[in-house]
Amino acid sequence: MNHSLSGVADVASTTATALTDTLYEGRFDTLHTPWRELFATEPFRFREGLAPLERTELSYDRLRLVNDVVGKPVDLVRDIEELTALHEWIGVSDVGLCTVSSIHYNLFLGSLVDHDGERRDLTPYTGMTRIGTFLCTEAGHGNSVSQLETTATYDPVAGVFELHTPTPTAAKFMPNTSSTGGAKDAVVAARLIVDGIDHGVFLFLTPLHDDAGRPLPGITVTRLPQTSTSPVDHCRTTFDRVRLPYEAMLQADHGRLAPDGTFTSAVGSKRKRFLASVGRVTAGKLCMSAFSLGVTRNALAVAVAHAHNRRTSGVRTGETVPLFAYRSHHAPLIEALATTYAASFLQRWAVRRWAEATEPEGQEDAERAIAVAKGWITWQGRAVMTECRERCGAQGLFLVNGIAGQIPAHEGAITAEGDNLVIWAKAAGELLLGHFTPQPPVPVADGADRLTSPGRLQALLGDIERVWHQRARTRLRAGRPGDPLGRWNQASSPALRLVEAHARRLAGAALLEAADRTADAQAQALLYALHRLFALRSIAPHTGDLLVADRLRPEEAVALPDATDEVIGELVPAALTLVAGFGIAEEVLSGYPIATRGTGELPY
Repeated sequence: MNHSLSGVADVASTTATALTDTLYEGRFDTLHTPWRELFATEPFRFREGLAPLERTELSYDRLRLVNDVVGKPVDLVRDIEELTALHEWIGVSDVGLCTVSSIHYNLFLGSLVDHDGERRDLTPYTGMTRIGTFLCTEAGHGNSVSQLETTATYDPVAGVFELHTPTPTAAKFMPNTSSTGGAKDAVVAARLIVDGIDHGVFLFLTPLHDDAGRPLPGITVTRLPQTSTSPVDHCRTTFDRVRLPYEAMLQADHGRLAPDGTFTSAVGSKRKRFLASVGRVTAGKLCMSAFSLGVTRNALAVAVAHAHNRRTSGVRTGETVPLFAYRSHHAPLIEALATTYAASFLQRWAVRRWAEATEPEGQEDAERAIAVAKGWITWQGRAVMTECRERCGAQGLFLVNGIAGQIPAHEGAITAEGDNLVIWAKAAGELLLGHFTPQPPVPVADGADRLTSPGRLQALLGDIERVWHQRARTRLRAGRPGDPLGRWNQASSPALRLVEAHARRLAGAALLEAADRTADAQAQALLYALHRLFALRSIAPHTGDLLVADRLRPEEAVALPDATDEVIGELVPAALTLVAGFGIAEEVLSGYPIATRGTGELPY
């Protein structure tokens, strides 16, 4: 039997449909299908042989096609579930398109909408006669963006700001500010200076080009070298005393400037003013996680189909079997399926947290959860996609087969909207300093099997989290007084392990909750099995700590590899059904030669 991805469609049974319904929380048809169908159309198919600049231009052409479908861009940027749904499907067709869409809709237009947006004419951006970009980081200030040097000095007599790049390190670093794709405007992060007083960093709407695409006076745009990630027109941008009207400043309660130069703010801290100004970065983390999940699920679909199509030598002389028949080949893919399902449900949970957060304390908790989820999801996505590429052999290197081009794009997602390691370090500090209390140990009756019970496996993930929390706090307390950097360095390694354990517990809990609410018995059984595999693989590196803490018995530690292998074996027959549960369009899948043809039938 040819298990092509048309075969995946054939197994889109009641079970696969139930998995899709659970994976997309009952909103597949209403929230995801429009994007799924759009990016399955001919204009979004992969095009062979384009130079980097041609790919960039194509991404902007496609951006306008997306905008035609969006209908009401302002509604899109206000709805985090709709915005992240877009990102789940867009990256598969064009990673550059994903980048410029995320910048235009979330960072640029979203910032305008969030700062008294009803007072502005947003038509040039919603109609895309001008494309928006976002200028925050500088050559000398990446993750230390609260220390930006660019200034916007206000003259109350003339009623204008003077936007200026005072030093080479203040050059805005790698935004898409060239005229490729059309004339652009930007929101620029700069220090508000009034009468010599620095009020902190705010955003300023700044036209970059005239209608013909030429940089406006005082603005210098220099293209940067080509990156290995998405083909986008990254540039270095500086401002030489560029005059902006009073209306250029994006204002809200965290900072308002009267025409006479009087400044008021509901926020006393400059750092908090800055975080409020660039609040769209939090939504951007969710967008990057969504992109990662979309391309990861797509890569898994391709790799699993290829493993069923491609035949290799069997054990008996003259026999051939599918690659997927071998445990060495299918085990990493089955484990990747468990991780990807868990990551998908973690993303759903994080998006809900942000959508429902209204009070400041709830927003802070949600922001921390989003940072933890973004780091874990994008790192796991890169690992899964690398595994998928390897399982596809040399054919996985061809861009047309839908994996190789998205792997380097993951590097951009890992760095964008807050470098993963940096945002995890911040989250680690917050988890240690009173913003988190580990779950207490769950009593286990004698003779209970902790390697099969979902609740007890989940409790073991909580035990691992507690171990690393205690270890990090012990290190922190043991540090030398008066040396905060030294104390942090002493505690940082276990603190980062705490964040990893925290992410895995949250992902496991999200997967288990999804299994509990699934009505279809077969789909539910598969999700419980995925949870068991995910938990066992997460527990394996920590058996020593669990044994010492008396949370795992010696015989259980010995049995863990066999238990893992057993659940992999249970899931092997369901691999195609699990892939079908991703709901990927057949029109997309059929475009990958590696996934739709057997050995020797490829068109290259």
